[in-house]
Amino acid sequence: MTHPLPTKAMPKSTSPSPAATDKKGIISLMVALLAACVAFQLNASMLSPVLVVMAGELHTNEVTVGLSQTAFFTSTALFGLFLPRLSDIVGRRKILVLMVGVMVLGSVLAALAPNITVLIIARVIQGISGAIVPVCLMVLRAKVNDARQYGTLMGVVTAVNGGIAGIDAFAGGFLASTFGFRSIFWVIAVVGVVAVVLVARYVPDSRPSQGVKMDWWGVLALAVAVLFLQSAVNELGKGAAMSLPLVLSLLAGAAVSAVVFWKIEGAVRQPLATPALMKKRSTWAMLLTTTLTMTGVFATVNGIVMSLAQNPDAGFGLKADLASVLLLTPYALLGWLMGPFSGRLASTLGYLTILRIGLVGSTVGIVVLALAGTHNLAFLIGGTLLLGITYAGMANIMLNGLGVVLSPPENPGFLPGMNAASFGLGAGLSFAIMPAIQANAADATTGYMMAMLVGAAITVCAFLVSLLIPRPTDAGVEVARK
Repeated sequence: MTHPLPTKAMPKSTSPSPAATDKKGIISLMVALLAACVAFQLNASMLSPVLVVMAGELHTNEVTVGLSQTAFFTSTALFGLFLPRLSDIVGRRKILVLMVGVMVLGSVLAALAPNITVLIIARVIQGISGAIVPVCLMVLRAKVNDARQYGTLMGVVTAVNGGIAGIDAFAGGFLASTFGFRSIFWVIAVVGVVAVVLVARYVPDSRPSQGVKMDWWGVLALAVAVLFLQSAVNELGKGAAMSLPLVLSLLAGAAVSAVVFWKIEGAVRQPLATPALMKKRSTWAMLLTTTLTMTGVFATVNGIVMSLAQNPDAGFGLKADLASVLLLTPYALLGWLMGPFSGRLASTLGYLTILRIGLVGSTVGIVVLALAGTHNLAFLIGGTLLLGITYAGMANIMLNGLGVVLSPPENPGFLPGMNAASFGLGAGLSFAIMPAIQANAADATTGYMMAMLVGAAITVCAFLVSLLIPRPTDAGVEVARK
């Protein structure tokens, strides 16, 4: 009997499978993108609770220090207008590295600032990072083809933009009270350096509009229009101290600049945005929905609710830190946890469906705050928690996501940039309108209630305008033409 010769087992391949390699690449990419988003978010959230400390250390007042915040957010709006589009042309990795790198330089300057003037300049420099979140979403969209996976990861990235589970604000307060406000900027700088390294190492450098020339004249006209409009909103925020002639002059300047922008876009060969693109409902309805949503909700939560909680006469007399623990931290945490689920559901139920559910829920939450929260702390907390789920975890996520998925393939960076500016404009309008309504009411309790009800009405308007936004197809790769 013959026996077959023993055969050697074929050695198993030690190289990772394509799926494993792709999964590892997605994880590395997400770590880099989250680092960049966290670095930006710290600029926005860590400093809000420490304005009093900053005023004391810089020997000035809170109003003047508040100008540094205004300068930062105005700068984010202006640079956010065109940097996403510029990233289409010169490379998204390059623009991300540029934004985070310049933000680090601004943070170092802010940490060393000898006076408020230098601090304001430093905050303007930091504001160049304002387009980080939309550019990160554009990078993610180009890398991830699966609609469900993209929706989930989009929710993770965008949720960071609403606050890092409330930890960032507490960390800012702790650092400022223990080491002084400058320590906050050093922490931001260190996080920024880490983000630069990770972005340079793991983010692919896509250039979907390579060879296109940047429309700098259009950028200039649009930036001037937004600057005039933002300045008018800031002046409105002064309430009784505002100058009406100045507001009207700024609005007139914004209108003229907008007309100039329209004329330029119709005349140049490679415009920032063609007039045909700006006429689409996927553009103007999207931007108007974002602006109205922010106007209705932002100051309601971050201003009116917090003021009511701390008011010893008309409210509940809570200390600032306890009010944050009971209201803002759970609000931010719920939004942070809900974001990935909202993104995943958007790929099956639709972005617009999740957005509208979020807007309806936000309206209900604000009404609860107005009618019951002004009299009962439990309802104040409950209404704020509902907004954490429906606004921070749903509407806000979808507004960011729609800015990317509704962009036309030939110009993917324009709408995310304009949408980023709409967030800033809506936030400014919110803080101009709500506190003014509250302050001019017959009594404090009525003022809080009326301000919140106006916020609810504006949120209803956002819902109605959202009905005009066309449905994105294939998870938003193309704009549905209706």
